[in-house]
Amino acid sequence: MKNMGTQNVTMIKDLKPGLNNLSLNVITLDIGRASTTKDSQEVRTVKVADKTGMVNLSLWNDPGKVLQPGDIIRISRAYTGMFKNCLTVFTAKQGEFFKIGEFCMIFSEQPNMSEPNPEMAAQYEQEEQERKALKAANREGRENQG
Repeated sequence: MKNMGTQNVTMIKDLKPGLNNLSLNVITLDIGRASTTKDSQEVRTVKVADKTGMVNLSLWNDPGKVLQPGDIIRISRAYTGMFKNCLTVFTAKQGEFFKIGEFCMIFSEQPNMSEPNPEMAAQYEQEEQERKALKAANREGRENQG
């Protein structure tokens, strides 16, 4: 059980948009009110932190209902993106989400990696478009060879 919390854990200060397959060990600081989507899904923004900083976590449905401030959680297969110009961590459907403790974790609220950052959002958007264009070009190249 001890080694479960340390395998390839990413620190919040090292997060940037477009990362995936992340493992994080974080403490829950604040849980936002739930918003309900058109298809009756509940989503919450949760402020989480580790010793290197704080970031927003977008949490869907049941995990958001049972999570409490002060819970220490381990998230696997998470990914990062931008939401409303803010760096955000998202949980993958096949990811894991475990409570591993409560209250006793050193954390820092600075830097807040989810401060609105239009420049980072624009750069991420541009990189996403370039990735999609490259994928399309590769696909077209394979079709023309066959």
